[in-house]
Amino acid sequence: MQQAHIFISGYVQGVSFRYFVKTNASKLGLTGWVRNTEDGGVEAVFSGEKEKIEEMISLCRKGPMLAEVKQVGFESEEPEQFNEFQIR
Repeated sequence: MQQAHIFISGYVQGVSFRYFVKTNASKLGLTGWVRNTEDGGVEAVFSGEKEKIEEMISLCRKGPMLAEVKQVGFESEEPEQFNEFQIR
């Protein structure tokens, strides 16, 4: 199991980005969380299989239909234990 901390910038608030992330992360069997940041971005933590995390990061680069993703940064972390994927 691996974990990645993701930072997404661009036009990503007010376009259902968090719901998009939660839906896709749950479909991929990932656990963790997603939230809006004060600077207008979105932050998420994905915990699960490496391939599924990579797939989720690719989805975040596109985002939902109305989003305009400018940058996706991420860093690996020590895995934490999450029971599900939550919107914070």
